[in-house]
Amino acid sequence: MRPPRTDPPGTRALLQCSLALAVLAIALPGGCGEAGEPTVPEVVTTKTGIRMVRIPAGAFRMGDDAGEDDEKPAHHVRISAFYMDVTEVTQESYQALMGRNPAKFKNAGHPVERLSWPAAVKYCNMRSLREGLTLCYDPSTFACDLSADGYRLPTEAEWEYACRAGSTAAYAFGDDVRRLAAHAWFRENAGKTTRPVGSKKPNAWGLSDMHGNVAEWCNDLYGESFYGTAGGEDPAGPASGEERVLRGGSWRTSAGACRSAARFSEPPGLADVCFGYEAYGFRCVRRAGPPKERDAAQ
Repeated sequence: MRPPRTDPPGTRALLQCSLALAVLAIALPGGCGEAGEPTVPEVVTTKTGIRMVRIPAGAFRMGDDAGEDDEKPAHHVRISAFYMDVTEVTQESYQALMGRNPAKFKNAGHPVERLSWPAAVKYCNMRSLREGLTLCYDPSTFACDLSADGYRLPTEAEWEYACRAGSTAAYAFGDDVRRLAAHAWFRENAGKTTRPVGSKKPNAWGLSDMHGNVAEWCNDLYGESFYGTAGGEDPAGPASGEERVLRGGSWRTSAGACRSAARFSEPPGLADVCFGYEAYGFRCVRRAGPPKERDAAQ
């Protein structure tokens, strides 16, 4: 078991200016870094009333060579486009689909917590069923079909890519930890409880609470040395392992544990009260088809 850690006037002049602006637009987080991807990510509302952001395809360096051992080495990864929930799954949404609310900190607008990995997976399947989509998870084995069009948990690479939203710094907003309080609920400001989702500043792609509030289950098995062999396109984690990945830190963790690259893990069927059971939640993703023609025109 690996619990969460507690501890960047003439025609010629006009042309030069236009070229500089074009380069800047590509370089900025949320800019058009892939042909056919919109500059501002598309937001959709699902049939079950959940807002999702279309995360554009792209490449990034995953991990942190200055971080913990399991965050090394930083490596190049390419990610296909996908949709991700704007916020962590709320108690209201979980109750509506699953008929119960397991959370300790009862409040409809707070993230649901006290969830094991299989419980999060079952919600994903139920949401797929309600919307007539193909299940990603086998109901018996929980094996995940990443090619299905239903809902699932994000891969660890998808999660970090979405969290960074173009940033190469420690956090989505930069390296200055003093700014974290404007973006996250964590140990220093949460008051020993979860808080309403979306009540802090979102990242450049409009995703809220990627830092703090509740740590989020990912689809991947955890491998402490996996980054040594990881990379390529759409990595899905090691083939075997005893624990599942959690990301983002929570209301009970330190600022350092909320970094974009910080990794935690927990046995999937055992959310141990001693190490943060009431701090584990999740958000859903689903694969995205080709960009709309209006997006491709850009």
